[in-house]
Amino acid sequence: MKWNNALNDYLIFLKIEKGLSENSILSYSRDVKKLILFLEENEIDISPIKIQQETLQQFIYNVSKKLNPRSQARLISGLRNFFDYLIFEDYRKVNPTTLIESPKIGRKLPDTLSIEEIDILINSIDLSKPQGERNRTIIETLYSCGLRVSELITLKISDLFFDEGFIRVIGKGNKQRFVPINTQTEKYIQFYLKNIRNHVEIKKGFEDTVFLNRRGKMLTRVMIFTIIKNLAKKAGFKKNISPHTFRHSFATHLLERGADLRAIQQMLGHESITTTEIYMHLDKTFLKEVVNTYHPRK
Repeated sequence: MKWNNALNDYLIFLKIEKGLSENSILSYSRDVKKLILFLEENEIDISPIKIQQETLQQFIYNVSKKLNPRSQARLISGLRNFFDYLIFEDYRKVNPTTLIESPKIGRKLPDTLSIEEIDILINSIDLSKPQGERNRTIIETLYSCGLRVSELITLKISDLFFDEGFIRVIGKGNKQRFVPINTQTEKYIQFYLKNIRNHVEIKKGFEDTVFLNRRGKMLTRVMIFTIIKNLAKKAGFKKNISPHTFRHSFATHLLERGADLRAIQQMLGHESITTTEIYMHLDKTFLKEVVNTYHPRK
C-alpha cells in the first residue's frame, strides 16, 4: 500500500463514515502529509503498513524543533487516528504510535470578555452602514447562542424557529442541536433580514443563508475574524479576540450565574462533558457563594 492511496482512503473514511467537517479533514490530512514529506526527504522507503515506532519517533523528534508542545501533541494524536483507521480496515494489527508519549501540556484557559467589554465592542460598531447592522447581529448571535464560527456562517433561515425560541445548529460531524435564542437577538436577526439582507442581490445557492457579504454570498471564516479584529482594535482592546471568544464568554457567563454544566454542554454541542469543564475557571468568591447557596448545611 502506498502512502497517497492510504491517505486518500483515510480522508474518504473521515468524510463518509465519521462525517467530519472539511476543516477537520484538512487538519488530519496535514498531519499525515508531514510524515510523508519527512519520509521522502530522508529517502526512507517504507509503507504505512510496515512503518514502526522507531521511524515515527525519529519523525516526531525532527518536527519537535519547529512545533510547540501543544502542536506536537496535536500531530501525534492525528497520526494515532490514521493508524487506528488502518487497524480498523485490517491493514495493520498494532498502532505504532501507542508507545509514543505526547508532550505534557497544561490545559489552556480560553480568553473571555466581560459583559461590559462586550457592550463596549458592540457600541463601537458603525450602525450608519448596512454592514454595521449585520456585524452587530453577528456579534449578538455568536455571544447569545455560543456558536462556533463555522456554525454561524452556515446558519440557514430555515434553521430559525423563533416561535419556539430556538435555532437549529449543524455542528461538528454534521451533528444537529437546538440552541435557545433570546428575544433581543431574535429582534436583531429579524431586523437584519427585513431591512439589510433584503436589499442584497443574493447569488444562487445562498437564498437560505442568513449572513451574506455585499456580493450576496456566504461570509467566510476569515471575514468574520477580520470583522472582530477590526472592532477590537477600534474599541481599544489589548487582549486577543476571535469569534471563539464570544463562545467562551457565553459559557463562562452562564456558568457564573449558576447554569448547569450539562445544559451548557448541550448548548455548546460538546460530545464530552470534560471539554465543557474547561469553563470551571471561576474565582473563589463565586465558588463560595455556590456552596453558601446550595449546600444543605450552609
